[in-house]
Amino acid sequence: MLAALLYLGAGTGLFIVGIIQRKTGISKKELPLTRKELPFIIGMVVLDIAAPILLMIGLTTTSAANASLLNNFEIVATSLIALFIFKEAISKRLWIGIILVTISSALLSLEDINVFSFSSGSVFVLLACVCWGFENNCTRNLSSKNPLEIVVIKGFGSGIGSLVIATVIGEFLVNPLYDLFALLLGFSAYGLSIFFYIYAQRYLGAAKTGAYYAVSPFIGTLLSLVIFGEIPQTIFVIAFAVMIMGTYFITTDNGRKNNE
Repeated sequence: MLAALLYLGAGTGLFIVGIIQRKTGISKKELPLTRKELPFIIGMVVLDIAAPILLMIGLTTTSAANASLLNNFEIVATSLIALFIFKEAISKRLWIGIILVTISSALLSLEDINVFSFSSGSVFVLLACVCWGFENNCTRNLSSKNPLEIVVIKGFGSGIGSLVIATVIGEFLVNPLYDLFALLLGFSAYGLSIFFYIYAQRYLGAAKTGAYYAVSPFIGTLLSLVIFGEIPQTIFVIAFAVMIMGTYFITTDNGRKNNE
């Protein structure tokens, strides 16, 4: 239900923004989506139904700080899918960053380093990242079209899909105030975020945009430590240091020059 509200908030918020743009005459002329993009639209919506649900399940059994850092694995998934399926080039520097982020994600997934058992919550977060990796590449193939239209379709499509699933498994709306907050959070954290992300993909590509997005999990990690007072374990500190190194290589990559 939370996943549904977040995406419905994104779709509703951007739909209202579109109306305001048209009424005030400040809307920018963009190419509309066509039937040719239908496979990518369907893929985007289906993956956006699965990913948030997996993330919410993961958050029930792992810390917010852990989940925030693990979200950086989305960069790895996005880059590898962009390379092997959509044939985007990946530089040596970006490869180093991807390897370091992967190592950090593996460390964060360990529930007990002495017996090498994996946290089920971390695995669900990683699965969500893989779904978003595929979704990012689907969205990349739509990035030349109207970003507002893409977010509205994504928001309502994924939101309604998640709402149907929530209703089937017996989850219902119970608190109007919390529901409103979830919709507002969806508008800002999902709607506006995706809107700007699509614009970035248009000029940078899926892999590079995902690399710049790497700063987001660190903000989430720091906020979770402050808001929830979570005390990081030793393995978290080690993984955090490795993640910083990996993120440095990713965000300072200049792509073409390194490939040359």
